[in-house]
Amino acid sequence: MDRFRDRTDAGRRLGEHLAPWRSPDVVVLGLPRGGVPVAAEVAAALGAPLDVIVVRKLGIPYQPEVAMGAIGEGGVRVLDDVLVARAGVTKAEVNAVEQRERATLESRVERFRSGRERLDLTGRTAIIVDDGIATGATATAAARVARQLGATRVVIAVPVGGPDAVDRISDADEVICLLQPPGFQAVGSYYHDFGQTSEDEVAALLATAR
Repeated sequence: MDRFRDRTDAGRRLGEHLAPWRSPDVVVLGLPRGGVPVAAEVAAALGAPLDVIVVRKLGIPYQPEVAMGAIGEGGVRVLDDVLVARAGVTKAEVNAVEQRERATLESRVERFRSGRERLDLTGRTAIIVDDGIATGATATAAARVARQLGATRVVIAVPVGGPDAVDRISDADEVICLLQPPGFQAVGSYYHDFGQTSEDEVAALLATAR
């Protein structure tokens, strides 16, 4: 197995691997946008409810594709202080990026939940699913959100990721990654079809799950 056909295929394979986790206490949480199609397949395989944890990458101002951290619901913020210092990003610049991304985050929370209460994670196992791990920042932010919401066990589960990024994830009890290729570059390199997932698609998948 070196590539996935698309996110649906990746989710089905991940769901098969996660079969031992099937339990009434499990909740599957997708990271919008691209993680939700993967999570929908995992939730179906486990017979578990599906929800989202909304997180946003904090990109370096002059190189936004490179994550210097991430934010999540409930005021969660994760920063790579070493990278921030090395990149010469000031506190004011970090705050400006966070303010912009926080506005997008809140908009997506409203869009995806449509006024519906989030699933109660108190005392439950949260399986957080994304389409891959690049830096580990958003996965760490999501794990912290799940902890804040009362999850007693947090599992990060993805189809593909870099071994170093997997090692950098904190606040999770376990990280499950099907494919950890040496010389990992971009998540999309390990999918035949890695087209963007739209907000409408995310909303439709959540509505179907409900």
